[in-house]
Amino acid sequence: MVDRLANSEANTRRISIVENCFGAAGQPLTIPGRVLIGEGVLTKLCRKKPKARQFFLFNDILVYGNIVIQKKKYNKQHIIPLENVTIDSIKDEGELRNGWLIKTPTKSFAVYAATATEKSEWMNHINKCVTDLLSKSGKTPSNEHAAVWVPDSEATVCMRCQKAKFTPVNRRHHCRKCGFVVCGPCSEKRFLLPSQSSKPVRICDFCYELLSAGDMATCQPARSDSYSQSLKSPLNDVSDDDDDDDSSD
Repeated sequence: MVDRLANSEANTRRISIVENCFGAAGQPLTIPGRVLIGEGVLTKLCRKKPKARQFFLFNDILVYGNIVIQKKKYNKQHIIPLENVTIDSIKDEGELRNGWLIKTPTKSFAVYAATATEKSEWMNHINKCVTDLLSKSGKTPSNEHAAVWVPDSEATVCMRCQKAKFTPVNRRHHCRKCGFVVCGPCSEKRFLLPSQSSKPVRICDFCYELLSAGDMATCQPARSDSYSQSLKSPLNDVSDDDDDDDSSD
């Protein structure tokens, strides 16, 4: 089915429409053999709160961006190669339902669909595309993935020292290895994580000690399936067109 669509005029036209919606700031998406499998709005759990994002699933990449005008204009385009993607279902909790984790070596995050059927369709299509890609390339699934950041609203105190309370002055920071919300004194160290950045990134003292000792197995990314608090306790937020900035702490 995908092979038949690859060179069809309808597929070329659909991909061109997506390119136009992102405008000059977006990357070109039309390449030989690429097929647009589907698209839709998913709720992405960003650092501050859940936000609606437009997602496009191609047979080799996953693209998403901020919604400026639905079906007409998007910005802040993100492109994720599917061969690096693994997904895990998230149990329903509170107002956050029908979710799953999208995990890659560079970035990992949670998304939520409107219905259980929509979730199933997204996950099935993503898994099918990943399986087909790996089968053609002969590569093995990636075992390494970046931590899923714990939302700011889930931590009123540092998740490492359990003492420092967060205030407008005492800011929250995120460890790039475990994803915990930590205070400044508990995350003063930097460590090179090549899959995430070409420069050393902020990590907590706990992960720094393990990484420095070469204990990569113990220092595993955190996985939080309990995200309901982020809907109930919104903090001072950035504007709606901002995403969870990778360069932010």
